[in-house]
Amino acid sequence: MLTLIVIAVVLLAYSNGANDNFKGVATLFGSGTTNYRRALSWATITTFAGSAVALWLAHGLVKSFSGKGLVPDAIVGQPVFLTAVGLGAATTVLIATWTGIPISTTHALTGGLIGAGLIAARGDIRLSALATSFLVPLLCSPLISGLLTLGIYPLFRGTRRLLKVTSSTCVCVGASYEPVQTLPDGSMALVRTGVVVQTAQVSECVERYQGKIFGLQAGPALDVMHFASAGAMSFARGLNDTPKIVALLIGAKALTPNIGLALVAVAMAIGGILNAKKVAETMSQKITRMSPGQGFTANLVTSILVAAASGFGLPVSTTHVSCGALFGIGVVNGTARWRMILTILMAWVTTLPLAAAIACCLYFVLK
Repeated sequence: MLTLIVIAVVLLAYSNGANDNFKGVATLFGSGTTNYRRALSWATITTFAGSAVALWLAHGLVKSFSGKGLVPDAIVGQPVFLTAVGLGAATTVLIATWTGIPISTTHALTGGLIGAGLIAARGDIRLSALATSFLVPLLCSPLISGLLTLGIYPLFRGTRRLLKVTSSTCVCVGASYEPVQTLPDGSMALVRTGVVVQTAQVSECVERYQGKIFGLQAGPALDVMHFASAGAMSFARGLNDTPKIVALLIGAKALTPNIGLALVAVAMAIGGILNAKKVAETMSQKITRMSPGQGFTANLVTSILVAAASGFGLPVSTTHVSCGALFGIGVVNGTARWRMILTILMAWVTTLPLAAAIACCLYFVLK
């Protein structure tokens, strides 16, 4: 059973990396600030760094996701219980990853704890702990991130205009971005030469900033801040998600914390490298169009909220927070793709009961 729980945790970490690793850098790719490969590399490096310091800064999450307080203490350390939780959550996240839908590993783990706990504890689930420690943070976090984005981005935009930094639509010509203007017939022409250009799709046209802030070119300076915010968000995700997964190993006493941490961090990185593409396309291109400034704002809001939640031991979902920020951007710029947003929301609603059902069945079989 100890071997099986290690396999379950590795599978869960892999699925978490595949579904979650790109979320921190989705705005870099979606806004045209960088390409897919560079964005993924940056996400992998910064997420791994967050994982490396997780056990020193996020002890509360290890306790929350061992099941302590949710089910009786006698159940918490049972390898069968923890294996069912891990496999139930991993299966749910993998199903979503294969369909390109970003869901919450936190939500799946919570469902796994409930499903396996219902059988293991014979229905003795402490609903008060479930509501205060799990459901309230999970439900409130995307709403808070969306509202913060709605409030903060207009302030950033107003500040940019006061500093006389203008924005223009650009296309990539060679190694540089060239400003373009839309002609009456819908075609685009280079501002510098007047030559009409043709793009394969609108997503190839990106917004760039012209002007200086404190003597620095606004466009390159914003790109640096955008990369920094994406790195901070990925770091916060590694900080928040790693202890939740390692908690299963620690609860079963299957591995020492340091070895478990290293194993989970590596599996998360491999999952992101091999299987992140579908979710990356959804997060970057199918929720809303965005400019670099809007992407920076969404990342800043997400990284602050997730890092704060990790410090207080609150099990918020990076997926919910980041998607909430992107929903806010879609409302601000009027390009929200509501059909995809509703699909994601429906996936969030079904994540917990699906993970609970799978974990419940697995516990019954394993027992």
